[in-house]
Amino acid sequence: MNELESYIHHYFSISTADCQTIAGLFNREVLNKGDFYLKTGRYCNKMSFIKQGMLRIYVTLPGNEVTQWISAPGYFVTDLAAFLFRTPARWNIQALTDTELFTIDHEAYTNIGKLIPKWHELEKLFIGKCFVMLENRVFDHLSLSAEERYDRFFDQNRELFNQVPLQYLASMLGMTPETFSRIRRKKLS
Repeated sequence: MNELESYIHHYFSISTADCQTIAGLFNREVLNKGDFYLKTGRYCNKMSFIKQGMLRIYVTLPGNEVTQWISAPGYFVTDLAAFLFRTPARWNIQALTDTELFTIDHEAYTNIGKLIPKWHELEKLFIGKCFVMLENRVFDHLSLSAEERYDRFFDQNRELFNQVPLQYLASMLGMTPETFSRIRRKKLS
């Protein structure tokens, strides 16, 4: 079982044969550091599983870039609304490092239900988990202090702190780089 098959098996709890069927719909894709996976305003025709590397999901606003998320190995990446509903992308997705992906195009994705009878039930769980993750992030932004958000993110994503420019992490956490640095200094002392 490769990384993608293992993830699908673990995440969806489906048979090895079904994992292999789904994984067979994905193709290997490589991005070099700085390459764009997707740009704002374009149509998103793919979803990928990250085997190696990191991607930054962000939007450029007047005078500011806001990082929505850093996707790391073992996670899926796409602009979900653009992918599912065929609308122009809201997000830029750019490789922070050389990145290796397993990628499925929209047409193959929509055909999974024909190959795996219980896929639609599994897909609802997958999208539900995505929604809960986003809901938890919104809740954290509304209910936690900057220091509490820092602590929670650090506990869950420690490896990113040495691999990603800190201004991206600050933006993700809804704080200025100065606030992020002040909290970081306090934690390190």
